[in-house]
Amino acid sequence: MTNLVIRPTIKFIRFGYILVLVLAAATAAATVWVPEIPLWAAGVIAVFLLWPAARHLRRQLTKMTLTGDKLRYESGFASKTTRTIQLPKVQDVRVDQRLGQRLFGVGDLSIETAGETSRLTVPNIDRPQEVAEQIIEAAQAPEGRHYAAGGGEGEAGTPR
Repeated sequence: MTNLVIRPTIKFIRFGYILVLVLAAATAAATVWVPEIPLWAAGVIAVFLLWPAARHLRRQLTKMTLTGDKLRYESGFASKTTRTIQLPKVQDVRVDQRLGQRLFGVGDLSIETAGETSRLTVPNIDRPQEVAEQIIEAAQAPEGRHYAAGGGEGEAGTPR
């Protein structure tokens, strides 16, 4: 039995790291040419690394796992939330992509089940339509047939 692990994309987090590092390097370089800029200004900008680092940690602590006839959504660190959905009860799998998301090949994946009024949404998934089709395929599989997506564990929601 193979598991498919779905996580939010890391594309925007990488962009945040690069942006903050470039800004810190530019500030450090500017202190060489303009002596009025204090050296600690680069350190202040380096504090902005906390923004992408916090998003990175949140991404690592959020995942959806498709295994067998279940879909498990987990999130949280100190207090953890786990929601398990039986695949035969999945009624609707929806992909929403805003213009910016379409440019980067990501989208929001929403899953609705029978008997529930709430929708489970995982934002910024890589290749969202492909993942949605895999979930639908697994949900429509005959009972007793487990999900298999090739050899070994796979992870969706991250760039290849």
